[in-house]
Amino acid sequence: MKAHTRETQATMTPEKSLQFLKEGNERFQNNLKANRNLLEQVNDTSDGQFPFATILSCIDSRVSAELVFDQGLGDIFSIRIAGNFVNEDILGSMEFGCKLAGTKLIVVLGHTSCGAIKGACDHARLGNLTSLINKIEPAVAAVKEPTDESLRNSKNLEFVDSVAEKNVQMTLENIRKRSSVLAEMEEKKEIMIVGAMYDISTGAVKFYE
Repeated sequence: MKAHTRETQATMTPEKSLQFLKEGNERFQNNLKANRNLLEQVNDTSDGQFPFATILSCIDSRVSAELVFDQGLGDIFSIRIAGNFVNEDILGSMEFGCKLAGTKLIVVLGHTSCGAIKGACDHARLGNLTSLINKIEPAVAAVKEPTDESLRNSKNLEFVDSVAEKNVQMTLENIRKRSSVLAEMEEKKEIMIVGAMYDISTGAVKFYE
């Protein structure tokens, strides 16, 4: 499989880009990697890059977007931060990826048993991590069940995963609310902005379209 060129990127639509990721995740789940020469892709992308998707995911070592979607060099912009939320810098990176570099799809990828989400559920406080946790805690408050405070912590993995899903939804809302550039591109159907959850126990990605 060759690296994307200006010509192949131009043929990509938001829908086709999403399908590429779905097919890549199917290959990953079945341990069937696409046939690609990474060193050849290094050479092919040395003069430019033409990725088709921008993916915001967590820093979790088990959730590498390139691996779980079976993509090669030059295929995706990968933005990673604990808890996969957005700030001004990440939004600027997304705007660069879509408006200037031509990606057709933004994916916000959360995952099960997320450590950052667990920290938010427990309202952890530790140095600079405190500021990061504060940005995720609105998702904790937005999940109303269970109401029993003794069940609203990291020991309740069902609650943790519900918060992770809510965090993805709220991040999507923040992208549209805080980036007029991306909101306009989505409205014009130049890009799609979708959420997804990765299951660390199966390798499967579930998309919310």
